[in-house]
Amino acid sequence: MKDIAREVEELAPRLVAWRRDFHRHPELAFQERRTSGIVRDFLEVCGIQVTSCGGTGVRGVLEGSRQGPTIALRADMDALPVAEENDTDYRSEQAGVMHACGHDGHMAILMGAAKVLAGRRGALAGNVVFLFQPAEEDPPGGAQRMIADGALDGVDRVFGLHLWQPLPSGIVGITAGPMMAQSDKFTVTVQGRGGHASQPDRAVDPVLVASHLVVAAQSIASRFVDPLAPVVVTFTTIHGGLVHNIIPDEVVLGGTVRCFDLDLQRAVKARLQEVCERTCALFGASALFQYEDGYPPVVNHADMVDLVTRVAQQQLGDDSVFRMAPVMGGEDFARYLQQVPGAFAMLGAGDDRPFPHHNARFDIDERVLPLGVRLMVGVALEIVGA
Repeated sequence: MKDIAREVEELAPRLVAWRRDFHRHPELAFQERRTSGIVRDFLEVCGIQVTSCGGTGVRGVLEGSRQGPTIALRADMDALPVAEENDTDYRSEQAGVMHACGHDGHMAILMGAAKVLAGRRGALAGNVVFLFQPAEEDPPGGAQRMIADGALDGVDRVFGLHLWQPLPSGIVGITAGPMMAQSDKFTVTVQGRGGHASQPDRAVDPVLVASHLVVAAQSIASRFVDPLAPVVVTFTTIHGGLVHNIIPDEVVLGGTVRCFDLDLQRAVKARLQEVCERTCALFGASALFQYEDGYPPVVNHADMVDLVTRVAQQQLGDDSVFRMAPVMGGEDFARYLQQVPGAFAMLGAGDDRPFPHHNARFDIDERVLPLGVRLMVGVALEIVGA
């Protein structure tokens, strides 16, 4: 049987080709029809049983030659509504849509892992499930639909991988316990009373009220929450008014709340609503507060973190693992970890690529694609290998 590293290195040109093809043809959430078709056809060629899952998602099952546990490996498929600004021969051909978060690389990695593991079917004591998930980028996301369609049926462990620009290429970032935050979003409509800009005393100015509201809400993180408890309350949008001489009737603000603890999340949610409503009342305005729970926190299981660490050191080197601090970003992979023990890891892909995730000039270091395959394959073989 070929050594994993040598076999994967021979796959490297195909990994790059797959990733670049996905990058040229990005598809938004629950529109990943071309993408899932390519994945489906490839898995079937590998002799993997394939079913549709979660709408435009794909579930592949590789049955080993002997009975044993089942591990699921997951990649996300959707792109973002971002107009790409990179000048490469593989830039997006879909106007206003771009793989600006690495999902194109995730799919290439999991396809590579599927091919390598399919070639080892006779040595597997157990099964490997390949989950290609739609709609990771925006809650409620695709994981719930995948799970409802049986994505985790019979699965004993689950593992996911994310290419991560902030880490040096080839470094695996992981930690036990909370790894990524609960990611909620909110909207506040400040209802005032419009009027002429020269007569503000005869209006209830929602622009002024909204300004005070944004400032007041910052006291939640600085004065309401334990300084040692991570929480983010960020306003990201504000819309109101059309011309310079009219005070509008309303201003609409939007933003996000991020934290790791569900009790704290509920407290911050209640406090934010209170701040919004009372600040508006102070100025004679009213607030319509709307809040949407996002993905729950990604909480890694300690035994799986130990397993991933061991595999990463074996496959990528003793110095390849970084015990990273939790990040405030959210991830739909959290849904799987609520159902099945597992772990989610970051693979650094940021060397010489300064633009962050979700930026119009985001790109990845393609040299790490084989490393991702080796990590995925190694983790699977730790569970189902002979």
